[in-house]
Parts: sequence; C-alpha cells; structure tokens
Amino acid sequence: MTTFGKRLKEARKAAGYSQERLGIDAGIEPASASARMNQYEKGVHEPGESTVQQIAAVLNLPAAYFYCEDDGEAHLLQCFHCLKKDDRKQVIDLAESLAFNH
Repeated sequence: MTTFGKRLKEARKAAGYSQERLGIDAGIEPASASARMNQYEKGVHEPGESTVQQIAAVLNLPAAYFYCEDDGEAHLLQCFHCLKKDDRKQVIDLAESLAFNH
C-alpha cells in the first residue's frame, strides 16, 4: 500500500465514508467510483492532482496530508487545516520559535 493509499483509507474510514460515496462526492462517475477509490487505496492507480483536490475537499483535509509519510506530520497538517487564520499564525509563530530558537 502506498502512503497515499494508506492516508486515503484512514481518512475515509474516520469520516465514515464508503469508497463509493466518497468517490461520488468527489466527482467520480458513480459507475466506477467504488472501483477507482479501491484502486487508489490499494496503490494500483494514483489519482491526478484535481481528483486529489476534490477528495481532500470532501474530507476537509489539505491535499498534502495524503503524501505525508510521517504520521505526526500528517496529523499536524490535519489539525492546522482546521484552524482559523489567526490561530494558524499563532501556530506558525510557536513552531518557528521552537525550531529556530533552540
């Protein structure tokens, strides 16, 4: 299983979607939605950038989340994505102070 496939499966299940429903909601043709999502999760095929963006939008995740190999980084992206603009700035400021002042 690819990193993309692993993240996709985890995010889909956490959001309570079936493969078919996620595919349809992401704009994939209903007749092939389930099969395509299954192939993406198994790493048989990789979706194009626009499809990744559509899947990410449905799951309320940043597209970069699906490519993070490290679980902690993926979780941080997921959390950051849900923050309001002002809160994001605070997180960035804190991260910079921790990363560059030690």
